[in-house]
Amino acid sequence: MTSTDAFLRDTLHSTRVIAVVGFSPDPERPSHYVAEYLKAQGYRVIPVNPGQAGKVLLGETVHASLSEIPADIHVDMVDIFRRPEAVPEVVDEAIAALPHLRTIWMQLGISHPAAAAKARAAGLGVVENRCPRIEIPRLFGARSPLAPPVSG
Repeated sequence: MTSTDAFLRDTLHSTRVIAVVGFSPDPERPSHYVAEYLKAQGYRVIPVNPGQAGKVLLGETVHASLSEIPADIHVDMVDIFRRPEAVPEVVDEAIAALPHLRTIWMQLGISHPAAAAKARAAGLGVVENRCPRIEIPRLFGARSPLAPPVSG
């Protein structure tokens, strides 16, 4: 299923906290520069990477897994930078560990129909094979979805 522009706009506008699964500390890696971009757009970005757990990157503590994110951090979206075969495990953990979660977002080149169906069955929105770093400027122009409305 392809996400409509209206769905993407609503999702990006209503999201405040994004857990980036597969975050890399390497600024050359897509997971890093996309997370950096999202943070610059006003989102709170929670990095998730077991090899970097405990470090502070992009101003946030890196967590080893979604289930280790403290309960007082209300994650709205999980942005997945993992291979398609890892997606079902990420979706299962997200459903179990993040009670405020609204969206599973799979990055460019990542799709998993069964995991997407499971997330939808759990009441979550799903985006596959897209990147918010591309969608935000396409849908909102230079303005972030979190920017205050322009007064006229």
